[in-house]
Amino acid sequence: MNNAFRRSRTVRVLATRRFHSSAVFASEDVRERLTAGVKQAMKSKDQAASTTLRSVLSEVYNLDKSSGSKLSSSAIVAILRKAVLRRTESAAEYIKGARPDLAEKESREAEIISEFLPPLLSEAEIDRVLKEVISECPRDSNPRKYTGMVFKSFYSKVDKSNVDADIVKSRAEILINDQSS
Repeated sequence: MNNAFRRSRTVRVLATRRFHSSAVFASEDVRERLTAGVKQAMKSKDQAASTTLRSVLSEVYNLDKSSGSKLSSSAIVAILRKAVLRRTESAAEYIKGARPDLAEKESREAEIISEFLPPLLSEAEIDRVLKEVISECPRDSNPRKYTGMVFKSFYSKVDKSNVDADIVKSRAEILINDQSS
């Protein structure tokens, strides 16, 4: 009887914990994919993948603690993009330093992390949104102020983590100059 009571109590406690931990947050999709990736890498005994993903997750958890709340999905994607950039730059430096073994390791880690990134918007999609934004924004005599309004309106419609800022800037300048000519 005593063991049956313990088992039923344990089941209730675990069920309660499970219920509370499965609450859906905006950032859970990327966060859960990373966690599932770590579990899968550990099950398949892929040391490189598990170490890489654990380092990224630890960075996410550290920022969670420092901010006092869970990071949004876009913030996690930004962390992932920075991690990929950091590793590709490191690989380039290792190649310059005649260390192809370390360059290969960094490139492999960048590939592992990039599997968890959502695809960036294409130039055509960026152009479509920019044209829409440019048609909505009132023209200003100060070109810098007008460009700032266009960027502000663009980023209110599109998540920053889903676009390459350099492409947005170059396409916006081209479209604004085409409109003024």
